[in-house]
Amino acid sequence: MAKKIGFIGAGNMAEALIKGIIDTGLYSKDDITASELWEPRRKYMADKWGIEVHADNVKVVKEAKFLVLAVKPQQIKEVFASTEGHLTKDHLIMSIAAGITLAELESNEPASRFIRVMPNQPCMVLAGASAFSRGSYATPEDCAAVDRVLKAVGTSDEVKEELLDTVTGLSGSGPAYGYMIIEALSDGGVLMGLPRDIALKLAAQTMLGAAKTILETGEQPARMKDIVCSPGGTTIEAVKVLEECGLRSALIAAVEAATLRSKELGKNK
Repeated sequence: MAKKIGFIGAGNMAEALIKGIIDTGLYSKDDITASELWEPRRKYMADKWGIEVHADNVKVVKEAKFLVLAVKPQQIKEVFASTEGHLTKDHLIMSIAAGITLAELESNEPASRFIRVMPNQPCMVLAGASAFSRGSYATPEDCAAVDRVLKAVGTSDEVKEELLDTVTGLSGSGPAYGYMIIEALSDGGVLMGLPRDIALKLAAQTMLGAAKTILETGEQPARMKDIVCSPGGTTIEAVKVLEECGLRSALIAAVEAATLRSKELGKNK
């Protein structure tokens, strides 16, 4: 039976996308198929989500015209070798294989329509921040289809492919920066007497609330910071310390470093 979407690879990121697709009603479990080499993982995905999971990539390619390439970068050539002669111009392929350029993808299957995606880890809790770039033959309708899938697990924006390294440095690596901030804030709470579980909960919820405030109000972070900073109060005193310690410049430098590293890794493949 024909399927609306097929996943080549059924790891954590594929599962996050499948969860979002099903939970939001974009597609039903009966509309989804996947392939996975590891038998225990095939069984888990079939039992957990009620989808068809095969050992054979060709089976998925034959069943679905919209494919998600959800494998490790080093597995790309193996995947294309296994599907040789079966991918056509009728296939839309959304690749989340990190670092694999559109030119590389199209050199393997020049007839297919590719869209390259940089998702991030919070897709696993339906709070991802993803960006995508269209290939030479991708249509506006293809972009809309990919955009709907990504919005099932968070936000989605189209960017030029040369900016995907910057996306990697900001949102791809960014969850790690956030986790470090949450950890440090909770450590501060513990230092000043709070129980660890309460300190961690307060720190994480506070960062979630700040992010949600910016996304929902559209206000600039600087303006919202100024609202919290009462004259002569506790927050402005804390902000003074953060400025003295170089918090903002450190985060800017972190994004720059991760972006440059992403570009370096791309050149060294």
